[in-house]
Amino acid sequence: MKILEIRRHSIRDPQGDHLNQKGINLARKVGQGIGPFDYVATSTLTRALETAVAMGFAVNEQNPLLNTYGGAVEREAPWPMPFFHYSEIVRQGGIAAQYANQLADFYRATLARIPSGGSVLIINHGGVVELGATACLPDADFSTWGDAVDYCEGARLFWDDGRFARGEVLRVPK
Repeated sequence: MKILEIRRHSIRDPQGDHLNQKGINLARKVGQGIGPFDYVATSTLTRALETAVAMGFAVNEQNPLLNTYGGAVEREAPWPMPFFHYSEIVRQGGIAAQYANQLADFYRATLARIPSGGSVLIINHGGVVELGATACLPDADFSTWGDAVDYCEGARLFWDDGRFARGEVLRVPK
């Protein structure tokens, strides 16, 4: 079995590109309780890279696919919404589903890089976390996963026998 952990970046000032001190503190706290990881990928946006580093992990790759998803997808899948709503949008097969499936393909390819029993950390953004996770588990019931992810929250997906077998939502205690 392999594990894919997908998390949203930490806190930044609304007008800034960089994490603020509160965001660095949160990422450090969350980072102490997760890992180790065989591979770490982030979006190309500064806040995602800084989150991974503040968590204590070296970054192997930055990929623009993991960035926020832009206007066409946003119209179909506006953030924030509960996981269940994202799963319904993915099932409809529109442009948001196409993007979500690209994320799932990237996650599968990334998992292929690591050994059996290994794990991957992905740091990206609100909406991107939910779309990717729901595309990886198209038949899952997301009704219990709750609202969209907050800072440093996300999903843990379990890869077994060449497929995503199950997942769980990851919340940060308030």
